[in-house]
Amino acid sequence: MTPTWMPQLRAQAQALFAGETDFLANAANLAALCWLEWPDINWVGLYRRVGDELRLGPFQGLPACTRIPWGQGVCGTAAAQRRTLVVPDVHAFPGHIACDGRSRSELVVPIIRGPRLLGVLDFDSMRPARFGGAEARLAEELAALLVGASRPD
Repeated sequence: MTPTWMPQLRAQAQALFAGETDFLANAANLAALCWLEWPDINWVGLYRRVGDELRLGPFQGLPACTRIPWGQGVCGTAAAQRRTLVVPDVHAFPGHIACDGRSRSELVVPIIRGPRLLGVLDFDSMRPARFGGAEARLAEELAALLVGASRPD
């Protein structure tokens, strides 16, 4: 059974994006919305691709790593592999980059427009194994909504 907060979050994101085509504004609102509505997370945000690295974009939570090398950590690996990563225990992930040492699990979704990787959407939780398939699918839907609502650069 899908938790009630999931379809509500999806609908709220659609409402926030309605009529707004600015990617940065939509990304900022998405991070704020997820921070308020997604249970048991301690950080959520977007890293944008700039050349061969990821750079910090809109987020909610403690200050974060500003630059992540391509292919490193959970975010850099998800970006390089262009696939969603659900990590139940970040301390067991080779090369994990700890921006907040309290984080125990992580979900990272690539943000893709056509052939172009724009960045990643990143969720952290202090709870081990916080994220599963339903959360991954919702995060992928939110990333797709963000891309669909925003005009290309």
